[in-house]
Amino acid sequence: MSPDDLPRPRRPRYKGTHPRRFEEKYKELAPDQHAGELEKVKARGHTPAGTHRSIMVAEILAALEPRPGEVALDATLGYGGHAREILPLLLPGGHLFGVDVDPLELPRTEARLRELGFGEEAFTTRRMNFAGLPRLKAEAGGFDLVLADLGVSSMQIDNPARGFTWKVEGPLDLRLNPQRGKSAADLLATLDEQTLADLLVENADEPHAETIARAIHGQNIRTTRDLAERVREALRPERLEEADTKKALQRTFQALRIAVNDEFTVLDQFLSLLPGCMNPGGRVAILTFHSGEDRRVKKAFLQGFREGIYAEIAPEPLRASPEERRANPRSTSAKLRWARLPGM
Repeated sequence: MSPDDLPRPRRPRYKGTHPRRFEEKYKELAPDQHAGELEKVKARGHTPAGTHRSIMVAEILAALEPRPGEVALDATLGYGGHAREILPLLLPGGHLFGVDVDPLELPRTEARLRELGFGEEAFTTRRMNFAGLPRLKAEAGGFDLVLADLGVSSMQIDNPARGFTWKVEGPLDLRLNPQRGKSAADLLATLDEQTLADLLVENADEPHAETIARAIHGQNIRTTRDLAERVREALRPERLEEADTKKALQRTFQALRIAVNDEFTVLDQFLSLLPGCMNPGGRVAILTFHSGEDRRVKKAFLQGFREGIYAEIAPEPLRASPEERRANPRSTSAKLRWARLPGM
């Protein structure tokens, strides 16, 4: 049989116009098979699935002013987009420590940055949360610049298996580290109605908190679709516009994610430990995505400024430019605050 007679492998086909599996739905996950798909997705103002578009890069670089020979900390490494921009500015002689709690994404990000040529002499990763900051400071000798991007990475949001979004079916998990702690489904099973309502207000400023809490309390909710349907059903008598219902869904998932990962406690701990881990003249930039985070950062920076811990702080939060918001809608809610320690 000649090579021409051999059966040719068929190209991958997607099941119908609305495939169910994550791997089938997003062609950009296989760029070798679908060349140019990433650029098409970006041109539509969307973030390609399985990737992350770093937010306010220019503003962060201006606030941190990375210089050759300095030691930096990316306290929320994520996809590594910000680290990729900071690393060249630290060379020669500088070093960046990248920290993240996600055991699934951290090795992938390290591999991407290693492929770009950043070896162990310039770049170190650690899987840890903010509580380990003093231990890392002892290893690094102190940090000249620190970045914390408190947003959830697009890789986590896009993957239904992580349970971060109401838009697709998946387990109601929401853990940044799926190997530790309770899932959102397990947490819901333990909360009384009033505690749940308070959680929705505290973590997401949800105006329909009591209505939503009444509808989901005591229900056997195990998947993202279970929760989304309960919330929609609860809000139907309110006759909300679809856009407002979607915002309520986003806030509900956000509130549960913050609770599952104890994000406010972790952030407060980070803010208290931060000044003692920085070198004289050190700069810090923190990117937040909702009012609960921003209030904490604003309060900590302002208190530190009044006590002389910080020599200078951002007078107002910086926002993404109109151009960036159009190109990347996930930047719309971002706020950037920065602070600088006194020099020698």
